[in-house]
Amino acid sequence: MNVFFYGLFMDGGLLAEKGITPSNAEVGYVDEFALRIGERATLVSSAGARSYGVMMNISSDQANELYSDKSVADYVPESVIVELVGGSKAEAECYNLPVDRVTGTNKIYAEALLEIASKLGLPESYLLEISEAAI
Repeated sequence: MNVFFYGLFMDGGLLAEKGITPSNAEVGYVDEFALRIGERATLVSSAGARSYGVMMNISSDQANELYSDKSVADYVPESVIVELVGGSKAEAECYNLPVDRVTGTNKIYAEALLEIASKLGLPESYLLEISEAAI
């Protein structure tokens, strides 16, 4: 199963710590979704927006196990079309937090996400978006 990760799970090392070994990791983006960082991060439907992340292949069992953790149990899968850096498109599941559950701020999370996004070479405009959440 293809899963589009847009937050700290873009780091394969974090997934490995949770016993998940993803394959076929590719950077890409989804259009019509904006990144929102509160206490936790999510993508929300937003006309004209673009959010970047990494599409990885993990098993359905691994996805269910990952999102059964209490800290992310509120996230729900949503089908998205990911445009990959190489130019191809693929369908993926993107686990998003319902928008009414996005509250507060989390500077530490935003800073960690900025570091990962920078390492991945995501566009400067997207890095700026993330850095504004870290202020």
